Amino acid sequence: MPNVNITQTDVLSNNWYTLRKITFDYQKKDGSWETQSREAYDRGNGAAILLYNTEQKNVILTRQFRMPTYVNGNPDGMMIEACAGLLDQDNPEDCIRRETEEETGYKIHDVRKVFEAYMSPGSVTEILHFFVAEYSPHMKVSSGGGLDHEQENIEVLELPFSQALAMIEAGEIKDAKTIMLLQYVQILGVMG
Repeated sequence: MPNVNITQTDVLSNNWYTLRKITFDYQKKDGSWETQSREAYDRGNGAAILLYNTEQKNVILTRQFRMPTYVNGNPDGMMIEACAGLLDQDNPEDCIRRETEEETGYKIHDVRKVFEAYMSPGSVTEILHFFVAEYSPHMKVSSGGGLDHEQENIEVLELPFSQALAMIEAGEIKDAKTIMLLQYVQILGVMG
């Protein structure tokens, strides 16, 4: 365990989420101390899920506009992603059930947590909880698409699993959480 002593925390922005500049003393391996400063973006923790259907060999993904990708070279800003959302004071399981129904229109009950990960540990505090769940057509209770008051304009995609994997290779799926979940399902042979 490194020895860390936080000496100052300044809020740089508290607009959408919170960006802090943290100054701290850090003890190096040789025992000497140095002062460092880092920025940390706190947007809360989240959850993501891959819905899959072993009979049809399909998965449910979403497509939506993501401004940060647009300003970083994504020509239309659209991203294909696994369903995900922030915990908003919920436990991860309740969060992902809520997000799944809001975004995809599927009401699922049996979710399985498969792992959790820091998605960008050098600058973002978020831990993302990863889930998988099997879906079937009778679980569809609405068209999904997200919530209007959250300004979500989400398109629901039902794709063959093999096509989703090929979309990673082709550069059409560039979202880390989605790639991780698709590869998890592939590695474990969930789709047979």
